[in-house]
Amino acid sequence: MSVKDYRYDGSDKLVLKRLPTGAQGLSGEKADYVRKTKENIAKAAALQEKLYASGREGLVIAIQARDAAGKDSLIKKVFSGLNPAALEVHAFKTPSKEELSHDYLWRLNRALPPRGKIGVFNRSHYEDVLVTRVHRMEKGYLMPERVTGDRDFYQKRYRQLRNWEQYLYENGYRVVKLLLNIGKEEQKKRFIDRLELPEKHWKLSINDMAERALWEAYDEAYEDAVNATATKESPWYVLPADDKWYTRYLVSQILVDTLEEMDVSYPPIDPVEAAQIPVVMEELMNEKR
Repeated sequence: MSVKDYRYDGSDKLVLKRLPTGAQGLSGEKADYVRKTKENIAKAAALQEKLYASGREGLVIAIQARDAAGKDSLIKKVFSGLNPAALEVHAFKTPSKEELSHDYLWRLNRALPPRGKIGVFNRSHYEDVLVTRVHRMEKGYLMPERVTGDRDFYQKRYRQLRNWEQYLYENGYRVVKLLLNIGKEEQKKRFIDRLELPEKHWKLSINDMAERALWEAYDEAYEDAVNATATKESPWYVLPADDKWYTRYLVSQILVDTLEEMDVSYPPIDPVEAAQIPVVMEELMNEKR
């Protein structure tokens, strides 16, 4: 399978139960994909340098996933190979009181990187059509009943998210959305690891365990969100997450493909400064030690 097999741009409908959660049908061994991942990270770093130098377009990678799907380790293993000066990572947790007093996209707008940089969102604007929907938390934002009581509340949010992402695209940003699709049995194994290993206790949350009982509800919420907001300009990639090495390879390839599609390049030097290069070079060469 190739990266394109995991891409959703509005032309196909997502049905999670039909998708693999692990690596399967591959043409090579695990070692091959680990090597390709390293190569892709190096390519992405070189492309990122051009993006940073030009400062004409920005890239946002939004990562959504169930608990224990590997978001943090993915960011560490893939994006830590990029230039940190041109990378911004934001983790969106439960909204603060201040954030709840604003519209739900307020905190996302504040976290947008300047053009020329890559922004990685660990959870994102989609929390407000996923966890809020599953737990019926729309009234948590301080809004009038005419809004929170609207039976089309989430359909309107899907429209708002599509429009926001299109607005960003038309203003020099690409938004790429990743859903890490972990299987229920694999999540169980990772939870048991967290319970058994003291060095992983810090990752433990009893609330995470309770969310497993809502697996089907989350399936429905993920499917509706992806199907309603996947576009050619701002696609979703629904990636198998049981085998972390394969997930990392896929994300590294998506990163390279996206930067290549953006056609980033170094900006041309100012003609006046270019004319001064031979003069400055001669001065440096003749400089006394």
